Amino acid sequence: MRFLSDLYMRLSRQHGWRADLAMVLAGGLYALGFPPVHAVVVLPVAFCLLALAIDNATSWKEAARRGFMFAMGLYTVGLYWLMYAILLRADDFWWLVPLASPGCAVILAPLSALSAGLSRLVPRGTGRLVVLAALWTLTDMARVYVFSGFPWNPPGSVWAFPGLAGDVMLQPAAWIGVDGLTLLTCLLSLAPLYGRTGRLACTGALAAWVACGALRVASIHDTYGHNPEVVLVQGNVPETEKISRDSDVAVFRRYLELTHAGVQAGLHEADGRPVVFAWPESAFPGLLLEDDIARPMIMRAGQGAAAGVIGTLRWLEDRHWRNSMVALLPDGQPATPYDKAHLVPFGEYQPAFLPFHVVPGEGMTPGPGVQTWHLPGVAPVGPLICYEVIFSGQVVDPHDRPTWLLNSTNDAWYGNSAGPRQHLAAVRIRAVEEGLPVARAANTGISAIFDGRGRELARLGWDRQGVLVHALPDALPCTFFGHYGRLVPLLLVLLTGVAGVIWRRPRLKEGS
Repeated sequence: MRFLSDLYMRLSRQHGWRADLAMVLAGGLYALGFPPVHAVVVLPVAFCLLALAIDNATSWKEAARRGFMFAMGLYTVGLYWLMYAILLRADDFWWLVPLASPGCAVILAPLSALSAGLSRLVPRGTGRLVVLAALWTLTDMARVYVFSGFPWNPPGSVWAFPGLAGDVMLQPAAWIGVDGLTLLTCLLSLAPLYGRTGRLACTGALAAWVACGALRVASIHDTYGHNPEVVLVQGNVPETEKISRDSDVAVFRRYLELTHAGVQAGLHEADGRPVVFAWPESAFPGLLLEDDIARPMIMRAGQGAAAGVIGTLRWLEDRHWRNSMVALLPDGQPATPYDKAHLVPFGEYQPAFLPFHVVPGEGMTPGPGVQTWHLPGVAPVGPLICYEVIFSGQVVDPHDRPTWLLNSTNDAWYGNSAGPRQHLAAVRIRAVEEGLPVARAANTGISAIFDGRGRELARLGWDRQGVLVHALPDALPCTFFGHYGRLVPLLLVLLTGVAGVIWRRPRLKEGS
């Protein structure tokens, strides 16, 4: 143990390229805390090393460099799965394969550098640690403003463990959102450096966290009656097959057959509830709104359903593409389509600064924003396409609150990697934050249904073809976070930062 302690301290006191390497490794270690690994025990090891390196920096500029290199490791490892999307176009962009996640890291790391550098301006001690946690959370929240926003893998998502453990640990998100969980995570990760009193306080806070989460999970019971029986159709179409367009007819027939079987099963189990079936993002191999033959065919396959929601592309009169969801009524007529508002940078739109073209065609045009569908005979639903579900506090129309959310996605781009699992964790956290059940239809998986506590009710795993049929529970009362959104964690961050600034007590010696 003494050897490991000495090694740890030596790493924190390095300078030059050795310090850079140590920080990159620490950031990469920190990334192991995210789904699906959930190695939360590494968070104190990695984050405390960063804090000690900031303490040992000769200036705030050097501290900022430590934060930058830490973030380079964090995002390079945490977003490794981005290379799978590049591999699908390897003939044109083979040289981008090793640069995909490091390139994103370079864009995001300056935010982390800012938090590390500013924390160095606070006198050394417990106050600096508290300020570091607050600033790290604040700059993490700011990622919604990078391009069209990229708040992937907030530190608070490390608690999305599978099963009951995750259900318990995620419950505070109903009050403080995932950003509030990020603040708590950062504060707890620095506990080894607080001294004995601080560690005891963190232990008590963690115990209270678990107790409150367990109480909320145990005290809420799902009821059924207002929301529909949902049928999620998972076609499992490889992305190479979607790109080549060689099997469009076969894919369409596959979805029709799965829809027919799923809706019949749903009608059998519905117990008077309306049945709604959903296809994943861009599942229809064409332009659905322009296909007067396909729409009635789809609803005949889903005969008996109150509505069908289909992922498709739209070509507008302004000569722009939209990534859309279209709700079909029983007669095959479309309701108002929903257009994806948050587009994926480098995937659906071309950032202006990029000197080469990576987005197919001219890319997509964003829609106007979240909305609520009021379909005949169906409880109000909030449609969300793929990436949009990662935006905490931005998934529900506050003036027209739905009673359930439908997330349509195609994660085939990212292969059997951490990417789809991290995306699924975001869906689960949104359910807790808003108190709304969520149905998620995914092309290659993972399709799933969560109740308003984030409890998983059913799933259809990765690389499987089939349907997921399940009753959707009723919505819970609007949560505190649902009422006030990201203002809640923002105020917590500001109060924490102020407390750290005015805290003048020096940190106790290591080992005290």
